[in-house]
Amino acid sequence: MVKQAIIPLAGLGTRLLPLSSVIPKELLPINGKPNLEYILDECIQAGIKQFIFVVPKNRPTIKQYFFNDCFYKKIIKKKKNDKRLKKVFQKIRRYQKMIKFVYQNKPEGTGHAVLQCKRHLKGTHFLMLLADDLIVEKNCSKEMIALHKKTKGSVIATKRVERKTVQRWGILGFKNRTKNSFLINEVIEKPKLSEAPSNYAIIGRYILPKKILSVLKYQGKGKGGEVHITDAIKTLVKRNEKFYGNIFKGKYIDCGTLEGFINSGLTISKYL
Repeated sequence: MVKQAIIPLAGLGTRLLPLSSVIPKELLPINGKPNLEYILDECIQAGIKQFIFVVPKNRPTIKQYFFNDCFYKKIIKKKKNDKRLKKVFQKIRRYQKMIKFVYQNKPEGTGHAVLQCKRHLKGTHFLMLLADDLIVEKNCSKEMIALHKKTKGSVIATKRVERKTVQRWGILGFKNRTKNSFLINEVIEKPKLSEAPSNYAIIGRYILPKKILSVLKYQGKGKGGEVHITDAIKTLVKRNEKFYGNIFKGKYIDCGTLEGFINSGLTISKYL
């Protein structure tokens, strides 16, 4: 059973400057709640019981957001009849019981972030989500966990993109495609159009095997001097580990760019 989720939060958010110079990109509000809470709610609805946040020690804002009890208690004491505020605090308290923090003091890649979580991982597989990528209307994590239960394999969320844009994405090669999934036989990061095995792109949701840690431990740094989870997945696929693409049914929103963030509120309001 997949019960743990890793959420890397050590990125600098440069694509969202100047907003992210004051507020971490994961806490920027979309329709009244932070981007990150949409991710947490998706996971909880899918049966996740524990979150592992990977954060830098010099960025306390995320921890303060979820562990600020004194502030809430003080305000609630003054506004005893504010039902909305009490409800918000109850939800925050629920999150608190589920969150663990590990530290990555500078952006060293998603693979490095996963390695920092080693001592907390318990099951054979875990979920990893990138907070830039929101998927609304349908619960992508729930779909992925169902596919994992059916196949006993690892799972990557994917969607079809325009062929002319494949160089912007990690692209999956596949066989044995069904309506909503396929068996992955190739992973290429940002390929040239002529080298792309398909136009199915990786979106920021992964169910990964715990054994990927042994690959990451000895993996060198890749593009940008970072340890990439995609490189470790490529290694496991070459070793014939079963990875499946989940062609998710929900609406994808890229909140990692300024344009995407600006449009996200309007998009989410249509589906929630």
